[in-house]
Amino acid sequence: MFIAIRIALLSLLLCLPARGQEIQVGSAVACDTQEQVERFVAVFRGDAESAAKTVNAEARNPSACDMVAVAYIFGPEVATVRTDSRTFRIVRILVLGVVTPAGIMPAAFYSYIEVDERAA
Repeated sequence: MFIAIRIALLSLLLCLPARGQEIQVGSAVACDTQEQVERFVAVFRGDAESAAKTVNAEARNPSACDMVAVAYIFGPEVATVRTDSRTFRIVRILVLGVVTPAGIMPAAFYSYIEVDERAA
């Protein structure tokens, strides 16, 4: 039943006008706080699950950072984080639809966008 609800919600969202922001649909790393997503990219070495487990253990919260299937729009950039080999923009995202135990609810999280510095 949750899959049918999710598909119906995503279908509805895809029909709405973007109004200056394109709705992104897919999996995204979503963390509760800016600091958690900054820590995520600091420990990220290509394995998102491992990085999320590290952040969640440090936060003592099993769902502080997670990969989620959502419809979302990008909000403001709040920071830039550089690692040894990559640069990431930390952005707030507005999740338009995510499945929770209470049903489909909108929510705001933090995520990242990898910066391709070779193009600059």
